[in-house]
Order: sequence, then C-alpha cells, then structure tokens
Amino acid sequence: MSAPAVVEVRKGAEHKYLIAIAVVLAALMQVIDSSIVNVALPDMMGNLGANLDEIAWVSTGYILASVIVIPLTGFLGDLFGRKRYFVGSIILFTLSSFFCGAAHSLGALIMWRIIQGIGGGALMTVSQAVLLESFPPEEAGTAMALFGLGVMVGPTIGPTLGGYLVDTSGWPWIFYINIPVGILAAVMIAAYVHDPAHQKKPSAIDYLGIALLTASVGSLQFVLEHGQREDWFESRQILWLTVTGVVGWCALMWRELTTDHPAIDFRVLRYRQMWVGTLLGVVMGVGLYAMSFTLPVFLQTNLRMSAQQTGIVLLPGAVATAISMAVVGRLTNKFDPRLIITGGALLFAWAAWDLSKITSESGAHDFFWPLIARGVGLGMMFVPLTTITLAQLSSQELPQGVGLYSFFRQLGGSFGIAGIATLVARYTAQFRAVLGEHLAMNDPMALGRIETLTRGMISRGADQWTARARAFQLLEGQLFGQASVIAYSKIYTLAAGLILLLIPLLLLVRQTKSASGEHIMVE
Repeated sequence: MSAPAVVEVRKGAEHKYLIAIAVVLAALMQVIDSSIVNVALPDMMGNLGANLDEIAWVSTGYILASVIVIPLTGFLGDLFGRKRYFVGSIILFTLSSFFCGAAHSLGALIMWRIIQGIGGGALMTVSQAVLLESFPPEEAGTAMALFGLGVMVGPTIGPTLGGYLVDTSGWPWIFYINIPVGILAAVMIAAYVHDPAHQKKPSAIDYLGIALLTASVGSLQFVLEHGQREDWFESRQILWLTVTGVVGWCALMWRELTTDHPAIDFRVLRYRQMWVGTLLGVVMGVGLYAMSFTLPVFLQTNLRMSAQQTGIVLLPGAVATAISMAVVGRLTNKFDPRLIITGGALLFAWAAWDLSKITSESGAHDFFWPLIARGVGLGMMFVPLTTITLAQLSSQELPQGVGLYSFFRQLGGSFGIAGIATLVARYTAQFRAVLGEHLAMNDPMALGRIETLTRGMISRGADQWTARARAFQLLEGQLFGQASVIAYSKIYTLAAGLILLLIPLLLLVRQTKSASGEHIMVE
C-alpha cells in the first residue's frame, strides 16, 4: 500500500533569472568546447607533429574525464559545498583552457584536456540542479527551457565558431575564447548562487565506489570511443577493457546499493518517474546522436562543405530548437507532458525520415525544413522529459538524480555514436559491393563511363595508361560515395524508428504534479 503523498513547496530564488544566465553560460561553455575542438584537430596535428591516433586523445581524454565526473557531482557538491564546487569547477575549466591553448607539446595538451574534463563534468549537471532549485516547481519547464537553449544550440555554434577561429586566429583561440565567459560565469555564480539549506556534508568518502566508477566507466567509454577503429572484439585490448567495464559496473552497482554512504546514490532510481525518464533519455540520446554525429560528417565529406558552411546549414535547426524550448517551457504545466513528448517524437521521426531521402546532389535548401522540424521536435522532447524525470525527487535527492540522468543520457549518446559509426562503415562496404556487382567490365554502361573519364584525363595532358588508371580511381570514388549516401539514408531511417520507440515507453509515465505545480512525492 502506498504511503500518503508528501508535498514539498519551493518558492525559488530571488535572482533566479540572473542565476539562469550564469549557469547557462557555464553549460554553454562546456557544450561548445566539446564540439569546437573537432574542427581544429587537423591544424593541431600539423602544429604538434601528431598522427590521427595520437591527436584523438585530445578529444578522448576530455570525454573520459568528464563522463567519470558526471555521476559524482551530487556527492562532490555535498562534500565541498555546492557553490564552492561549482565555482571551483568553472575556474578549473577556465584555467585549463588557457593552458590548453598555450601547450607546445601533445602530451601537455592531452594532460590539460583531461583536467579540463574534470572541471567540465560538473558544469552541465550542477547547472541543472541549481536551475531547478532556483525556480519554483510550477516554473520547472521554464528553467529547463533556459538550460536547453545552451545545451542544444551549443553543438551547432561550435563547428561554425571553431572554423572561424582556426581560419582567422589559429587553433589555440578555440580554448582562449572560454576565458572571458568562464570569468563572467564564476563571478555571477559566486554572487547569486547559495548553498541549499538541506545540504549536508557526507560523514564518509566512498573511495572504493569512486575507484570502481573510474575503472568501469573509463573502460567502457574507451571501448565506445575506439572500438570501431580497432575492429571491436578482434582487438584483445578492446575485449579486456569490455570485460573490465562490465564486471566493474556490476561491482559498482553492488557496492553503491549496499554501503551506507554511497558516492553515487542509485536508490533514486526507485522512483518510477526517475527510472522511466532515464530509460527514455537513453533512447533519445541514441536517436539524437545518430543524426547529430552523422549529419555534419555527411555535409563535409559527401557534399564537400566547409565547417563554416556546415554550421550555417545547421543554424536554422538550432534557432528552431531555441524557440521551441521557450514555448514548450511555458506549456509544460498546462498540457500533459506525455502528449508534448509524443508530438516532438513524431516531428523528429518525420525529419529523420525526410533526411533519409538525401542524395549526393542535395543542396543546403534540402536540409532546411527537415532540420527545422528536428529542432522543434527536439525542444518538445527535451524540456518535458527532463521535468517529468526529476519530478518526484526531493531537494536533497535532486543533485544525485540530475547527475544520474545526465550520465545515462551521455552514455546513451556514446553508445549511439559507436553503433552508428560501425553501421555506417558496414553499410557502406555492403552497398559498395552491391553496386560493384552491377558494374562488370563487360557492361556497356560501365565501359562507356570509363572511356568518357579516360578521354577527359587525356585532354588534360595525361598519357593513355595514366588516364585509364585515374578513370578507374574516379569510378571507384563515385561508387564509394554513392554507397555512403545509401548508408547514411539507412541510418536516418533507423534514427526515426528509435525515436518512435519513445511513444510506447511513455505509457509507463504517470503524472506527479498537482494542479498548482507542486512536486508530489509518490512512494
């Protein structure tokens, strides 16, 4: 039999909108930094004398550090005091940004990127917890809409801004640009954010839990980052790291559920809204990253767009997301959030299906309306999903709940990127083989195409043998390009199906708000 409902009323902070600006700046800085670096990797390789595998650690080191820190943010906030921990993380992120830009060796850059990841891991999760506590419960949708503006717009701004900075000022400036933003965010948070009255320093530190988290999550994230490159379980390193990750995760769950002072409180998953919302977040993360990861690659690789051109193509979708979040934040308490999420999922799925019809001849205009629809759908899903996931948590449980929700959503995205990268490679090889079967050397159309290409090479000054070899290379490139287009088309169809899975899962969600918007704890 369920216990009687307990009503928890919060009035919100006096300077809630100034706090919102401060925490969104911190989150935006972290999100942009995650995407801006990829644009500068080729320049870093040339400047630091690194190969592709070595320079990849500039991204991998940051991701490993931040993913390990994310689920610990609730514990660390209690240990050091949330305001002190938040400001300290911003300062650490900002200082390490300076040293990343000033690095003159690959080793120094990777070291400071890891330190930057330690600071950056707190920015997203603590920002959400601070926002939700700064706004009254009936304005939780507005709070998440403000947060979502930074989180969703950042990845679109990142490549464009990164391309501009690299072209005009050099790659160190992708890090230096964080310094003024970090200083402003730290000063504002120090001035307006206060530790919650219920905050209590833990009486013991769960060193074993932290060690198990580091070993398991670090191993799994490395596998997801490098598995495709190493051909997955054909590599003994990937195999052993997978075993370490799975066994370590099981040990971590057992440890945290049996100790009196866990570093990660998995017990918050006992609430239906929390575990259902987290599951939905994982599914959304996989579907979202299937498009967010592949679309810029397709635009730059297949359509030969620059980073800045890619950013311009993606920008209308980001604006649509911002507007959608602003509107949905106001509607979350007036309509059933499940209906809003369903509408968003349908829009997102339609956008993915429409993008599945892309060709190698597609132009920027072909992406406009699908990306607008995706942006609106994303806003309709993100705000109410976050709100209902955290609705049953008390103020004391909120930091742990936000950390776990963010962690699993990030992990879902990592699984999505790893899976999508593998599928793109395999689909491309598969469709290349199928297309090749229709271009036998005795096929009149194939012979005619080769002859046309050969004559074109000869007219440019090549001899007969060189011209013919280049003709075969061009034909092979065209076959590969067409195969990759079909592969991306299939990926977007899968993304549409994944997002549609959200709809039946919403049947597990139940309302947990009173008419006044107060949080009701259902045990």
